[in-house]
Amino acid sequence: MSRSLALFAIGLIFGGGVGFVIAAGSGSTFDSHDHADPSQHGSNAEMAAHDHSAVTNLPADSNAPSVAIKMIKDPMAGWNLHVTPQNFRFSPENASTEEILGEGHAHVYINGEKLGRLYANWIHLPSLPDGDVEIKVSLNGNSHSPLMVGGLPVEAKLIVQADDDGS
Repeated sequence: MSRSLALFAIGLIFGGGVGFVIAAGSGSTFDSHDHADPSQHGSNAEMAAHDHSAVTNLPADSNAPSVAIKMIKDPMAGWNLHVTPQNFRFSPENASTEEILGEGHAHVYINGEKLGRLYANWIHLPSLPDGDVEIKVSLNGNSHSPLMVGGLPVEAKLIVQADDDGS
């Protein structure tokens, strides 16, 4: 038992120390990111972990899903995005499973950069980049495939003017 502990301690000292020296020598830093900046969250990797090349085409009839969005300035800080889908249900419990028509999740984009998935009608955006900012929300099925109606993506876009302080 004591021999195992000794080997464990030696491994920690040399493994941790050597790893730290290598990291420091390669210019690695321990910088964090700004949690208040939506562009610092989410992935820039296209098609990461899911096949986003497949789409779900739906007929343009009275049961076709649609989405509307509205931005409301938060009195304290940032913005509140209200997403109102029609003929569509948010279903986080079925994410990454088989397609069930009329349910799934939304993707939120700020100036073309994906912020993340949305499984409800509201999201608070603590800050936005300065100037004109494009907000886009698209509906996606459980399998993460974008929904299309009549060959057009089921999405809504709007432009907001963010203040100089990012709100």
